[in-house]
Amino acid sequence: MHRIVLGIQYDGNSWQGWQTQPHGLTVQDKLEAALRKFTLADIGTTCAGRTDSGVHALEQVVHFDTVIARETASWVRGVNAFLPPSIAVRWACEVPLEEGVGINAGEREDGFHARFSATARTYHYVLYNHPVRSPLLAGKAGWTFRPLDAGLMQQGADYLIGMHDFSSFRAVECQAKSPVRTMESLQVRRHGDMIVFTLKANAFLHHMVRNIVGSLIYVGNGRQQPQWIAEVLAQKDRGCAAPTFMPDGLYLAKVDYPSRWQLPQEARAWPWL
Repeated sequence: MHRIVLGIQYDGNSWQGWQTQPHGLTVQDKLEAALRKFTLADIGTTCAGRTDSGVHALEQVVHFDTVIARETASWVRGVNAFLPPSIAVRWACEVPLEEGVGINAGEREDGFHARFSATARTYHYVLYNHPVRSPLLAGKAGWTFRPLDAGLMQQGADYLIGMHDFSSFRAVECQAKSPVRTMESLQVRRHGDMIVFTLKANAFLHHMVRNIVGSLIYVGNGRQQPQWIAEVLAQKDRGCAAPTFMPDGLYLAKVDYPSRWQLPQEARAWPWL
């Protein structure tokens, strides 16, 4: 048995999120269909973190088990041959798998697992801040026409650093057992008319990034003061925060793993971020 790990990049506009659905219009459905065509076998995949409809990935990490032996370059070229233009395998590698360990043993501490072995996730939210929308950025960046003060948004973002109960920024339908997460960093940077929010945490709740971005926009446009973010966080009530912001500009950028797995991950998918 071989455990193969893939780095997947995709444009989420064409798909109804990551997780497989009966209609088959998800990234997981298309990836597993491509694996089936390449290997002539049914292969189930496990990802580092599910993304919603319209959300993109610069580097989603996926693992699967198979009895089929291939060179790593063959997994990249072979699977990509059966994928649509909006999805691509960027890299592949094989990680050690103990004899007798099966496909459901990924939760073991001594085996690599795309989700449970991850130590941190990084998301980018790209926002176009201009009086007029750009059709060239539709589906690739969020948009707000009111002028935003990135400095004030950074002040608000600083209140979210550390371990907190993020219930105020958690979707009502979130199924996570605990709302407590550790935010390692949250940066707000302006590049001309583009504002990039970069959030790194041990894990994220459902809609957590989009809810945080929506609330920081309230601060940036003067509707709220930076300390309002701290007040919202303390309330632990989703109704206190701003509405969930659009998914267009959200990108799963990086998933961190212990160095012992030696994954051939890309240092930076976007050098300018």
